[in-house]
Amino acid sequence: MSGRITIDLFTTLDGVAQAPGGPDEDTSGGFTWGGWQAPYQDQIIGREIMAGISAMDALVLGRRTYDIFAAYWPQHEEGEAEGAIGRRFAEIPKYVASRGDVDLRWAGSHRLGEDAAASVSALRETHDDIHVIGSIDFVHSLLAAEAYDELVLWVYPLVLGTGRKVFPDGAMPARLKMLAPAVTGDSGVVSLRYGPDGAPTTGDMTA
Repeated sequence: MSGRITIDLFTTLDGVAQAPGGPDEDTSGGFTWGGWQAPYQDQIIGREIMAGISAMDALVLGRRTYDIFAAYWPQHEEGEAEGAIGRRFAEIPKYVASRGDVDLRWAGSHRLGEDAAASVSALRETHDDIHVIGSIDFVHSLLAAEAYDELVLWVYPLVLGTGRKVFPDGAMPARLKMLAPAVTGDSGVVSLRYGPDGAPTTGDMTA
């Protein structure tokens, strides 16, 4: 068995992935735009997100995102839309990347080893479809190590000008390849799917 690791991120046009879900999700750095994703209700993108959640058999989260999910999703396992997500999360193992102690209060939760990127890669041996959702700090380490198979970016049509980014200054240089045609939602959100493709190369456009 060799499972696939998919990173799922909601991002703005200027690459901000901080606190898409709510105003108190992550205010670090004085970020005041928490909840920027909420005004965009998009059925097409919603179906894409649900398809990914339905297929996953393991969920990996950074500590901050885990605490948010653990407080929210066990209380939302009823109904059709949110309930389907809550029930799926309840069914599958959850793995937490954290250097400190973690309150594994969410049933089925486990702490990853000290080398979290290596621990995630090791999950390929026991799971088919591993997803890392949000968890921007942890994602930076996975991107730098190319410890993933697919990067899914849901790009929202707005610019915030501040906040933690998918690829901040100083990110590891990398080339990506598109794995599937882009999908545009009815609200203008675009779904982009990329895989790692080695180091960047350069040329001379004037030659």
